Amino acid sequence: MIKNICCIGAGYVGGPTMAVIAQKCPHIKVTVVDLNEKRIAAWNDKDVNNIPIYEPGLSDVVAEARGRNLFFSTEVDKAIDEADMIFISVNTPTKTYGVGKGMAADLKYIELCARQIARVSKTDKIVVEKSTLPVRTAQAIKDILDHTGNGVNFQILSNPEFLAEGTAIEDLFAPDRVLIGGDTTPEGQKAIQSLVDVYANWVPKDRILTTNVWSSELSKLTANAFLAQRVSSINALSELCEKTGADVNEVARAIGMDSRIGPKFLKASVGFGGSCFQKDILNLVYIAKTYGLNEVADYWEQVIIMNDHQKRRFAKNIISTLYNTVSGKKIAFLGWAFKKDTNDTRESAAIYVADDLLSEQANIAVYDPKVEENQVYFDLDYLETRKSEANKSGLVVFDNPYEACQNAHAIAVLTEWDEFKIYDWQKIYDGMLKPAFVFDGRNLLNKAALEKIGFVYQAIGS
Repeated sequence: MIKNICCIGAGYVGGPTMAVIAQKCPHIKVTVVDLNEKRIAAWNDKDVNNIPIYEPGLSDVVAEARGRNLFFSTEVDKAIDEADMIFISVNTPTKTYGVGKGMAADLKYIELCARQIARVSKTDKIVVEKSTLPVRTAQAIKDILDHTGNGVNFQILSNPEFLAEGTAIEDLFAPDRVLIGGDTTPEGQKAIQSLVDVYANWVPKDRILTTNVWSSELSKLTANAFLAQRVSSINALSELCEKTGADVNEVARAIGMDSRIGPKFLKASVGFGGSCFQKDILNLVYIAKTYGLNEVADYWEQVIIMNDHQKRRFAKNIISTLYNTVSGKKIAFLGWAFKKDTNDTRESAAIYVADDLLSEQANIAVYDPKVEENQVYFDLDYLETRKSEANKSGLVVFDNPYEACQNAHAIAVLTEWDEFKIYDWQKIYDGMLKPAFVFDGRNLLNKAALEKIGFVYQAIGS
């Protein structure tokens, strides 16, 4: 029986996942470790509302389990040594250098974890891949662990996460499925059962699927690729709808009622973001190319090409509508996070739309209820399109939406926060320069109501 779990990585996956495991399994000690002292300090903040990740319901889970059987620490070696089971939940970004640059996953942090586990471990361990990884990464981890010469036996499991940010706690409480992949050997099957027993404390056993390691690793990439494909498909049609007079929302509703298709992930938008979709598809493309499957690679790469196109054309539409120039004009952004109910901004469409408009010398005013000012500037600086000073002179972050929209020529809705629907839009209109434009990149607002006030309203796909 597993009594002690260690998770390396206190980010968007490791933190919430371990918090729920600790809450649901009070008999298991769960320690989340990270070398980032500031992040661990935030997880340990006396006020649970100050934890580093915003997810509805997460602070309540942390408050219940923290100090009882949930701990956050920078003592990585100690936690590894004490653990029966170790989850690896570190970042696997797309490579920015060398072979596979721009497509392959950068596995340096995974390898560092494996070498640290091998160095520290004195007793047998079950090592669980929680990060999204390329197929056959488990073999690389196993090779490192098995060649340490210290006599410790390791079993490697793949347990990919299927969390949607903004609903991560709901997804953990009642998952569609929990996927566990391991070796077909008796030892591998025993390790699989150990992890099954952990999840079985709250997940029905018919929702816990077991496979071989390779199937589990590929299933995660495939799931994200299929979901992203649906988004790019409806976004491709949104452009056609704008040209023909069709309404993409009506089209999506009509096809979504087909039981073979279903309604989910058919909401046209300015493009998908987040840490997973683009990274995982690029990884899938790279894997296909390494096996010489060029047609397969081209097929999936088109999903990314369409998504990039959707972001760029949104910015171009703002420019063309504002009389082909935005130089010196104030454009208010409502939303910076890549989706509502999260403070995660990775690959957010807002970053790329802002980048294009700043290149046209627009003045950007940003309001997001959960994203901090320093994160907004970090996201733009990361693109390295222009110097940091230029980003700060061209973009201002506000903590009040009405101030952000004051004297603006236009508003761009980039995140589907529910609060945007209930604003006093008459007050916003009165404070804007006329004509007052709204570019709804999320199909969030009531077109008729805004046009009645006097707004010039445009939405994706209509």
